[in-house]
Amino acid sequence: MPGEEPRYAKDASESGAREAGPSQKADAANGVVVLLSGGLDSATTLHLALAKEYLVHAISFDYGQRHRIELESARRIAASAGVEHHVLSVDTSLFQNSALTDVSMQMPEDRDESAMSSEIPVTYVPGRNILFLSFAVSYCESRGFSRIFIGANAVDYSGYPDCRPDFIGAFQHMVELGTKAGVEGKPIHIETPLIDLKKSEIIALGMKLGVDYSLTSSCYQPDAKGKPCGRCDSCRLRALGFQEAGYIDPLTA
Repeated sequence: MPGEEPRYAKDASESGAREAGPSQKADAANGVVVLLSGGLDSATTLHLALAKEYLVHAISFDYGQRHRIELESARRIAASAGVEHHVLSVDTSLFQNSALTDVSMQMPEDRDESAMSSEIPVTYVPGRNILFLSFAVSYCESRGFSRIFIGANAVDYSGYPDCRPDFIGAFQHMVELGTKAGVEGKPIHIETPLIDLKKSEIIALGMKLGVDYSLTSSCYQPDAKGKPCGRCDSCRLRALGFQEAGYIDPLTA
């Protein structure tokens, strides 16, 4: 905040793995799946689900993304939180014509928020959240879990059609019509706790929840050691979020 000393997000060395305690009731009805990319939003979403005392399982996807370091981040986040974690491999040939999967495509750089949201960006991965949520629905229904948490956000960056409230609402309706659980009146609910929050608000919330943002990875084109580029859309939104929230990003400090 203006006039205040900068605050630092917790360093990985300061936090040990969270032990699953009695608050995580080991019954299926209390079970939820969190889609964990390894980024800032999904890490915050994971901790929100834990704060609600759900039995949390996390799912990540290897779909041939250029920024595969996010999968290692997801593993570290899940281990630190003490939750069961699965990495599902998806046939990479499904995802073409996206700068996130095709290294020959130019990654947008140095854009402001208005430019980012003016059109659907080349970093859009065709049908990605449709597929990921479908996997999560199957995972939940086969285990009797009740909810899916996804860190979709439509405020800071509305360019992705599969992160918007209308899409989530339509998918929820599909789940209610197309699953045994839904037809029998016990539908799996899709939770989007970050959908209306600015990036700075997400970071402030995460800090209250004790999220260790040094474990996360947001950059679309990090170097071989995982260092963020600072120029892609995701890096710029993250930097602005930390600045507005009054914290220093541990990845760039």
